[in-house]
Amino acid sequence: MTLLDARSWTLRGRIIALCAAVGLILAALGVLAAVTATANNRHVDDILNRASPMRAAGETLNTALVDQETGVRGYAITGQERSLQPYELGIAEEQRQVARIRSLLKPADTDIRAALDVVTQRAATWRAEIAEPVLTTVRTEGTEAAQQKVEASDTAEFDAVRDAVAVMQQHIQTLRTKSADAASDSSRTLVAIEIAAAAIIVLAGLILLLLLDRLVSRPIVDLAAQVREVAAGDYDRHIVSRYGSSDLAALAADVDLMRQQIASELAEVRNARGQVEWVNQQLQSQAEELTRSNRDLEQFAYVASHDLQEPLRKVASFCQLLQRRYAGQLDDRADQYISFAVDGAQRMQRLINDLLAFSRIGRLTSGFTEVDLNKVLGEVKSQLEARAGEDAEISWTAMPTVEGEEPLLTTLFVNLIGNSLKFRRPDVPPVVRITAEREGGDWQINVRDNGIGIEAEFADKVFVIFQRLHARDAYDGTGIGLAIVKKIVEYHGGRIWLDVNVPEGASINFTLPVLPGAESQEHTEEVMTA
Repeated sequence: MTLLDARSWTLRGRIIALCAAVGLILAALGVLAAVTATANNRHVDDILNRASPMRAAGETLNTALVDQETGVRGYAITGQERSLQPYELGIAEEQRQVARIRSLLKPADTDIRAALDVVTQRAATWRAEIAEPVLTTVRTEGTEAAQQKVEASDTAEFDAVRDAVAVMQQHIQTLRTKSADAASDSSRTLVAIEIAAAAIIVLAGLILLLLLDRLVSRPIVDLAAQVREVAAGDYDRHIVSRYGSSDLAALAADVDLMRQQIASELAEVRNARGQVEWVNQQLQSQAEELTRSNRDLEQFAYVASHDLQEPLRKVASFCQLLQRRYAGQLDDRADQYISFAVDGAQRMQRLINDLLAFSRIGRLTSGFTEVDLNKVLGEVKSQLEARAGEDAEISWTAMPTVEGEEPLLTTLFVNLIGNSLKFRRPDVPPVVRITAEREGGDWQINVRDNGIGIEAEFADKVFVIFQRLHARDAYDGTGIGLAIVKKIVEYHGGRIWLDVNVPEGASINFTLPVLPGAESQEHTEEVMTA
């Protein structure tokens, strides 16, 4: 990598180099601006805090000298001490203004210092040669002699004092003008520095835009065009960076490597697609065959259970006739055999009826309608009132309105609540609690009781047809109730499961889809006791 190879410079390196160069130039301009600003402040300080106060002090000094001359003349005329007050105050003011001017002088102000010395010397000479003799004459010889002395004296001495003040003021004005010119020059220099800094920043921005355009925008547009050609199906097209920085060249190489990998995998995918399509066809054929098989099985179960009703009914009827007619006429073993035959025929009849009801779910349908579960539970409670007894408690919270078949939903709750009443604990009044809660697009309904409960190991087995967890002589039934419940729930688009994390009793949850367009309902508990 060499400086002569422009493509070897990364975009980051170029931007850093540009920013460093601009930063150095701006830093140099900043230092120059700081020095210029310091000089400008110094010149402005000379104008505001030195030249102007010295010039004002010079004017006051000139006034103080005039007051001294006026006081001497007034005292010579009146001879009164109060007429001498301007002279004394003028001397004091002269001393203050001289001291003030000296305090504002710097070592370089030699002209002003020399002019001030001349002023003080000439003022002292005037007082010694003119003013003090006149004052002495007034005190010793009177006002007339003093007036004659004043008229005889020459004004050249006092004019020399005033000329010296004028020269000093001229030197002060020269200092002020020089400082003002220097301040103006430094201000123009600061403006020039600011303009130069702004120009450098604008130029740097233009260079940065040019770099971004030539090294980023154009190469990326070109690279994107090549990628679009590949995306359009030209997977054999090589992707290269024809210009731009080394970063984009490396990016183009990586993208081309990715293209090669995609092209290779795409070839494998195309080869596998045919196999997948063939497998899908086989699966579809098997699914259709399975659907036909299930349909045939349901039809067979329906026909078998329906056709078995008549001969089974006859067997049961004749067994019951034998039991009534010959009860006690035969021996005990014959009566026992007849009882076994009657019980078997009745259980077979119940099994066939339950199987017939199971096979009818989803086959014979009246269509879905809006079903108010509060109304359904009220009907179920009435149906189970005799089985529940006076000590049972069946309650529910506010239930939703769902879409389904009301007879099937009634059967669902009859089986669930009926099981809760059947599998009650001895000597403990049964309590059945039904609640509903909105969970996204479904209503989750829970039926919970305080009965003997279901072990966790049987959580899936209880929903299998003809599966019993207890002996037939302990609890009656065919073991198909929960299988019917599961089929009804799945027919309505829901799912059902056993909640094993309860301290006592059984807790079964199932879901039903929320009624389309229904708003979220508040579950205000309305306890309805038996």
